[in-house]
Amino acid sequence: MKMKGAEILINCLLEQGVDTIFGYPGGTVLDIYDALFRNGRINHVLTAHEQGAAHAADGYARVTGKTGVCFATSGPGATNLVTGIATAYMDSIPMVAVTGNVGLSLLGRDSFQEIDICGITMPITKHNFIVKDVNELADTIRKAFYLANSGRKGPVLIDILKNVQTDECEYVPVKPEPYRPLPVSAEKMAPAAKAIAASRRPLIMAGGGIISANASPLLARLCESQDCPVVYTLMGKGCMPDADRHCLGMIGMHGTVAAAKALMQADTVIALGTRFSDRVALNRDMFAKDKTVIHVDIDNAEIDKNVFSDIHVMGDLYEALSTLLPMLEKADRSAWLNEVNVFKAEEKIKKDTNFLAYKIISAASAMAPADIPVVTDVGQHQMWTAQHYSVNKPRLFCSSGGLGTMGYGMGAAIGACFGSGKPAVLITGDGCFNMNMNELSTAVAQGTPVAILLMDNGVLGMVRQWQKIFYGRRFSQTTLNKRTDYVRFAESFGAKGLRINCESEVEPVLKEAFAYIAKGEGPVLVDCRISEDENVLPMIKPGMTYDTQLTDMEEK
Repeated sequence: MKMKGAEILINCLLEQGVDTIFGYPGGTVLDIYDALFRNGRINHVLTAHEQGAAHAADGYARVTGKTGVCFATSGPGATNLVTGIATAYMDSIPMVAVTGNVGLSLLGRDSFQEIDICGITMPITKHNFIVKDVNELADTIRKAFYLANSGRKGPVLIDILKNVQTDECEYVPVKPEPYRPLPVSAEKMAPAAKAIAASRRPLIMAGGGIISANASPLLARLCESQDCPVVYTLMGKGCMPDADRHCLGMIGMHGTVAAAKALMQADTVIALGTRFSDRVALNRDMFAKDKTVIHVDIDNAEIDKNVFSDIHVMGDLYEALSTLLPMLEKADRSAWLNEVNVFKAEEKIKKDTNFLAYKIISAASAMAPADIPVVTDVGQHQMWTAQHYSVNKPRLFCSSGGLGTMGYGMGAAIGACFGSGKPAVLITGDGCFNMNMNELSTAVAQGTPVAILLMDNGVLGMVRQWQKIFYGRRFSQTTLNKRTDYVRFAESFGAKGLRINCESEVEPVLKEAFAYIAKGEGPVLVDCRISEDENVLPMIKPGMTYDTQLTDMEEK
C-alpha cells in the first residue's frame, strides 16, 4: 500500500517492536509527530530537553536490552541529542536517534535550523544515515535497528529530510531480521581453555559485554566450575550478584581493596567483555604484568589496544562461554577463593562508616526493592553507589561510564522506569542535578515513580577531592554557592520533597520515600545534606599501579 514517509517511519518502528519513544517536536518533524498521533500505537514521552530524551532512550535500552528510540527536530534539537548519543556510544548502548532536517531544495543553503547532524555525529555513532529519497526510508530504518543491536551495540542516527516525510511510496511490511552471532569454535577457545586449566590463581574481570551478551548465567557457571573469583568494571556491575561468594566487587581507581589485592596475586586474568579503560588499567605497561592475560571481546579493535594479551578471542561472549565451559574440567581452587574472601572480609571490617553518604546509600540498598533499577549521575555519589549499593541481577544498574556525563541521571531514570515498568532509584549529586533538574518536570508530568537521593554537599565533590589531594587544597571553582532549597524546588514542580540532615533521619525518611514511589504516584526527592569533606576511598591516581598505592589506600 502507498504511504507517506512519516507513516512509513511509524510503521517500521512498530515492526521493530518499539513501544516507547522519548522526544521533543519541532518544525522539521511535524509530519512525523502527526503520523505518530494518528497511529496512536506507540507511547511518546515528552521530555523537557532533547538531551533528556537521549538519556531516557539510553536508560530504557540498558534495562531492557532493546533499542532505545529518541526523536528531535533539526538544528538545535538535533545538536541537543549529541551528548546523549556520545554517552550511549562510549558504553555500547543500542539506540536509534531520529532527526528531521530541511527539505531537499533547501539543503546546503544554511536554511533556518539546518545543520549537518550526520557530520557532527559521525565519530559518536556506529553509523548514521541521511534519507533524501522516500523509497530508501523503510530499508534504512530496518538497517539502523539491526546495526544498533548487533555485534558491539551502539547508537545509530537517521536524519530524514522534510520532503521525504510527505512524499509517498509503496510500503510492504517486513519482519525484523534477527541477529545471530557467529559461533566461536573450540579451536579458537582451546588456548584459553588450556591456560585456565593450568592456572592456580585465576581471576575473572567481567565488563559490560557480559550484560550486553546476556551471558551472566554462563559467567556464574564458569565461576562455579573453576572456583574462581570475579571482579567487575563499572559497566559490568550486576553481571554477578554482589552477594555471591565469588564476587569481590568493582576493580579500578575507586574499586575495592579486595579486588586490587586479588589482581596483584592472580597468575591469570580472564578479561571478558571489557576494554581495559584507563579507570581500570591505570598503568598500561604495568597492568597485569607477569600474568597471563586472556581477553575475549566482540570488537577486534579492543584487542591489544589498551592492554596486551597473551591469548585473545574475538567473538560474542555468550557464544564464547558456551564453547569454553564444556572444554573445562571442574577445578578445586578453594584455597585461592578462601584467600580472596579473607581480603573481602577484612575490607568490610575496615570500612569507614562515619560518612553519612555511605550510611544513606547502604540503607537505600537494603530498603529498596531488590528488582528495581538504580541509576546514578557522575562523581562521588556514582562511586559510592558502585561500592555500597548491592546489585544482584544484570540490567538493574545504569550509569555513564565511558563519557562520564554529568546530567545523565534524571533522563536515564525516567527511561529505566518506562523500560522496566517499575519504580527506580536515582542517586545523584547537587552538581549533576543542577544540570538536569528540568527533567523532574517530565517525571511529574508522566507520574514516573523515581526516588531521587540527592547527595547535597554544596560542592563538585569529586573534582574538589582531587583538588584536596593533588592540588594543595586550592579549591578553584568547585564550591557551588547555590542557595536552592531542593525540597521546596521539588514541591514547586509537583513532586514530593523530603530531607535527611543526620543519621537518625536516614531510615524513616527513606522508608517514606520508597513507600511513596511504591504507590506509583510520581517522583520523590530526598535532599541528603552531607559534608563537603566526605571522600571516595580507596582512590588510585591514574598512571600509578595497584601495588604502589595499596598501602596508602589501606591507610586512608
